[in-house]
Amino acid sequence: MLVKGGMTKLLALVIIGIMLIQVIKPLGWPGLKRRGDFWKLALLAMAAISLAAVLGHWA
Repeated sequence: MLVKGGMTKLLALVIIGIMLIQVIKPLGWPGLKRRGDFWKLALLAMAAISLAAVLGHWA
C-alpha cells in the first residue's frame, strides 16, 4: 500500500523518466516521433497527476 501522496510521486517519476528517454531517443509512438515532442508528455503528466490527486482526495 502506498502512503498518501505516494501515487502522485511515483507517477511523476515515471513520466519524468519517459520524458528523459524521449529527449535522448524518441520513442516513436504516434505523436512522439521527434525529440521536441516531450512537451506532450508533460501535458499528459499534468493531467494524470491531477486525476490521481482528485481520486486520492475522494478516497
